[in-house]
Amino acid sequence: FADYVKGLTFGLWRPSFIVLHNTAVPTFAQWHDVPGAQRMANLQSYYRDTQKWSAGPHLFVADDLIWVFTPLTTQGVHSPSWNSVSWGVELVGDYSIEPMNPNLLANAVSALATLHGALGLDATKLKLHREDPLTTHICPGNEISKASFITQVTAKLTMNFPGEHPDMRTVA
Repeated sequence: FADYVKGLTFGLWRPSFIVLHNTAVPTFAQWHDVPGAQRMANLQSYYRDTQKWSAGPHLFVADDLIWVFTPLTTQGVHSPSWNSVSWGVELVGDYSIEPMNPNLLANAVSALATLHGALGLDATKLKLHREDPLTTHICPGNEISKASFITQVTAKLTMNFPGEHPDMRTVA
């Protein structure tokens, strides 16, 4: 995934932050019941044909793969207030009722660190979908800790992008 992101060229559209989501349906327990390529085709049909959306979230993060769904260089559709300014990252599972698989968590932290590093984004600006004022459901679930994700992504960023980094909380 990191090699893929390194090969991208960003034009006029550049996200300012990442919004974290969960699939809820399918749950993590259901995810591998359908082969991955078929799962992505089903999701494409859902967003395009059922929802009538022009795109969807940018990534689906599973325990075995990081699936690019909407090109990372274009605006996606995933959070009503923030589609035009953010990447949408879906965690496979329902994190109101399921614990997070450790391999999925590792892939999620790696993907988020890669995205933050690619554009020099501030990991403390990460948002949960439920923080969108136009969202009415608890996404990505009550079991997701924003603080924990920020801590883990920041640590991974520091490891992947060594050197001095300004404290982004104090940069205007």
